[in-house]
Amino acid sequence: MTQGPLTTEAGAPVADNQNSETAGVDGPVLVQDQLLLEKLAHFNRERIPERVVHARGAGAYGTFTVTADVTQYTRAKFLSEVGKQTETFLRFSTVAGNLGAADAVRDPRGFALKFYTEEGNYDLVGNNTPVFFIRDAIKFPDFIHTQKRDPYTGSTEPDNVWDFWGLSPESTHQVTWLFGDRGIPASYRHMDGFGSHTYQWNNEAGEIFWVKYHFKTDQGIKCLTQEEANKLAGEDPDSHQRDLREAIERGEYPSWTVSVQIMPAAEAATYRFNPFDLTKVWPHADYPLVEIGRLELNRNPDNVFAEVEQSIFSPAHFVPGIGPSPDKMLQGRLFAYGDAHRYRVGINADHLPVNRPHATEARTNSRDGYLYDGRHRGAKNYEPNSFGGPFQTDRPLWQPLPVSGVTGDHATPAHAEDDDFVQAGNLYRLMSDEEKDRLIGNLAGAIAQVSREDIAERAIDNFRRADGDFGKRLQAAVQTLRG
Repeated sequence: MTQGPLTTEAGAPVADNQNSETAGVDGPVLVQDQLLLEKLAHFNRERIPERVVHARGAGAYGTFTVTADVTQYTRAKFLSEVGKQTETFLRFSTVAGNLGAADAVRDPRGFALKFYTEEGNYDLVGNNTPVFFIRDAIKFPDFIHTQKRDPYTGSTEPDNVWDFWGLSPESTHQVTWLFGDRGIPASYRHMDGFGSHTYQWNNEAGEIFWVKYHFKTDQGIKCLTQEEANKLAGEDPDSHQRDLREAIERGEYPSWTVSVQIMPAAEAATYRFNPFDLTKVWPHADYPLVEIGRLELNRNPDNVFAEVEQSIFSPAHFVPGIGPSPDKMLQGRLFAYGDAHRYRVGINADHLPVNRPHATEARTNSRDGYLYDGRHRGAKNYEPNSFGGPFQTDRPLWQPLPVSGVTGDHATPAHAEDDDFVQAGNLYRLMSDEEKDRLIGNLAGAIAQVSREDIAERAIDNFRRADGDFGKRLQAAVQTLRG
């Protein structure tokens, strides 16, 4: 490829490849950002037929039970009373590996949960980490390209991984998490889950609250060391999938205590960290966990291919009382997930049994196309109509937000204590000496594989900026391994 300005697929020069376009500094992402849509749409179509990310997965059906009254915060019916139960389907996955990859690897784990509610399906698409590597969806294709196979060598390349992370300081928090003890769960049952993004809850009075979801495993946290994972991945690549299936077959149903952090909307603008930045957490001292329910997995799929692999999840699948936030990663995913499924599974993927609503009926005029089963027979396919067809409710699922300012490629706004290193440093300082030793060893083993000194040094410098001791010890460990 010749040197010169980065361009769109049509050859137009790209002014900003770091920030998606928003309505004002704090506003939602705009559809007119065609670079963002072009990148995400192209990225979704780069591999067939397996998922581009989260290809390697396992799933199970279960039950969510409400354990606390949250009606003062949300009007979602499935959360309307203590004791109410909702059927669910949960898909676990690794992120970077192909469909045939091993389970026991150092990689975030997907935690995608579908609630089959009486108001339609609600999908909560998260991970086993509370943060992520980047804060803007426009960088997602670039990031995943570094985790996948290099176009020349056909292998995953440490140079690519650490070049991107070193040039993206915002990744320092997630990388510290990933290379720590919880970076390789011993099983899907023995890890926590997080919604990760910030979401909107709104109540009957129209009041807005920002929330973050937490799923705390009732089985306890269990993790693998790098040495244990290397051995297990070679001996039993299906270890996590087998463990989940066999536990449910034995009647040992895994469960999670479900909690949320709740922030009144008025507090968001002046909170010390940007509450919509996916690379940041809300410290529990500021917003403690509020328990709302219990999730139990109690039924295995009958057919992995029909149910686990053809299951689709989209963060755009909301129900009344729940909606999006200005989180720029979430805003991009609202488009990208549905687009990926329409491409990978088909335009009528939501008609499949695992995906269609179980507690209500989908009434839509979007029907025809590949694999349409004709279920609507001769019913009219337009709205409004005078033949008794479905009609609009005139009540949005979520509350509107005020926006101001000019359109543009705005960087995510920083709040009083925001930088790319403070929370990574806090996480390091929370670790015991033994945990720090393992973290340093894991990071050093990975960075030592980088061929270029400038890439290795830049990567180390990010951890040095998070904590001086962190960087000093890491540099020494890398130098030792590199001789």
